[in-house]
Amino acid sequence: MRINLLSSFAAGILIATTICGVVYFTDDTTSQKVSAKSSEKVQLTAVQMKDKLESEGYVVQTKEELEKTLQAAKSSEIQPDDSKEEEKAVTQVVVNVADGMTSIDVANVLLQAQLIPDAFKFTQDIEARGLQNALRPGSFTVNSNMSYDEIIATIFTN
Repeated sequence: MRINLLSSFAAGILIATTICGVVYFTDDTTSQKVSAKSSEKVQLTAVQMKDKLESEGYVVQTKEELEKTLQAAKSSEIQPDDSKEEEKAVTQVVVNVADGMTSIDVANVLLQAQLIPDAFKFTQDIEARGLQNALRPGSFTVNSNMSYDEIIATIFTN
């Protein structure tokens, strides 16, 4: 009885595999789709490619146009005078404080924004002032024009 069951199972697998193989090798619909797609390839001219890219929002320049643009930019740059005081660009940073953040995390954010020189000294200063528990969740805006004390007062509320 067991041998009959096993041979019947093997015969069923053989028949199913044969049917799948015949269907797979005789089905030409996928090869027709691939050949139809490959025959539709069209070679675009340089002008057509440029127009297509520009219609999709890209800026396309030839090498000569790029060099002209760079030369125009270099010639229109204003050279700073030594007599004038250079204005420093203001960096504004929004510090998002989430639950569980510590003064070390805030110091790392301020250090990455180059608003403080040393994160470790910043955290030591916070601890010396007793503000380590005054950090509350929220969004705080600080900028490079603010003094060190103003930055601390903005983020750490007592």
